Amino acid sequence: TQKIMSSSGTSSGCIERIGNGIETSIYGFFSKIGNFIGNRPKVTIALSVLLTVACGAGFTQWTTESRPEKLWVPQDTQAELETELYTEYFDSNVRFNNLLVQAAADGNVLTKEILMQAMEMHYEIQTKNSTVTIDGVEKTNTLLTLCAKGGFGCSSSSSGNNSDSDSAVCSCALTGILGQWNFDKDLLEQDDDILTTLNQNMPQDQLLSLLGKPTIDSSTGLVTAASALTLSFFLEGRLEIVNNAESDPINDAWEETVFLATAESVNNNAESSYSKITVDYIAARSFGDEFGSAITGDLALVNISYIVVFLFLGATLGKIVCGTGSRWTMSLAALVTVGLSVGAGFGVSSLAGLFFGPVHSLLPFILIGIGVDDAFVIVNAFNRERSSVKRSSEDNATLAARSARALGRAGASITV
Repeated sequence: TQKIMSSSGTSSGCIERIGNGIETSIYGFFSKIGNFIGNRPKVTIALSVLLTVACGAGFTQWTTESRPEKLWVPQDTQAELETELYTEYFDSNVRFNNLLVQAAADGNVLTKEILMQAMEMHYEIQTKNSTVTIDGVEKTNTLLTLCAKGGFGCSSSSSGNNSDSDSAVCSCALTGILGQWNFDKDLLEQDDDILTTLNQNMPQDQLLSLLGKPTIDSSTGLVTAASALTLSFFLEGRLEIVNNAESDPINDAWEETVFLATAESVNNNAESSYSKITVDYIAARSFGDEFGSAITGDLALVNISYIVVFLFLGATLGKIVCGTGSRWTMSLAALVTVGLSVGAGFGVSSLAGLFFGPVHSLLPFILIGIGVDDAFVIVNAFNRERSSVKRSSEDNATLAARSARALGRAGASITV
């Protein structure tokens, strides 16, 4: 037992000596830094700025990345290679836009009056132009020039004197019960029994998939009413990779100025030709629009948070009232120091070839929290090292020595 205790005591003493040695080394290292700062404050500030500028040179290699497959999928794996091989042969680059049409009075949408207004809306989306400028060249597009080609939305049984535009729309990949009249308002106007047309010309499972809350007659098994109908528009993807981000300016412009603008006008103009219907809608760009709006709205809160941190620092580190004992300037300097460290860190990371992704936008908030905490630790150590000596009786040499002791004391804490 005595031998075991002796061995344990030796091991404990060895570990303690190692720990004390590490602590002493950290204390000595930070004491030297504190002494240098205390004796050469202006040189320290200049060196800090110059070091930040030097590290900031890495911003010349700044790259961003927003593609999900590059952010969240492990790179150089078998799964990634197989995905790339699949998309090489079967590229599913199609944009989806959808309208959910309901009766304004919460009634049945399978009436001629409702379908005529839905057809008018569809025709406006079909014929309206969008313009976009790419490389200095202005391009004009319509649904017919942008749609994915499929031709499965129209009915082969419908006939009539269609215009070239009405005929061309049948080559587009569109879905909706309006396809039973080839998306032609004249054919729909001439149809005296729309329920018979729908029930006879469409398989019931297909018809039901395009209607919301359909009503089926129990005796005949035919669809007699529905609370909503859906219309879908598929656009051929025109994605480009710009600065490691996916961009599709041509389709984005059409969705904004034609699809979304028309859908919004239906709900905003109760006295218009769409007074009998309301629509809910989603476009391929909708998620990006909403996400961007949320980020823009949060920017004001970000700025407010920095002001709150500054006020908290100034009120906590010293006296609130400006004058002797206040530390408002030091609080501002602490925030500036955090900003310099963020800039230097991003610059070095860019120089090392690392990209900036969405998650990295959280780093400034994390770093400002760590930086403010370190400011409290250092200031507290600086206050404790003064002992009973009055501030007015300290000269520059005394302050430099206090800075060395304070940073030596705080160094271990902020390092860990």
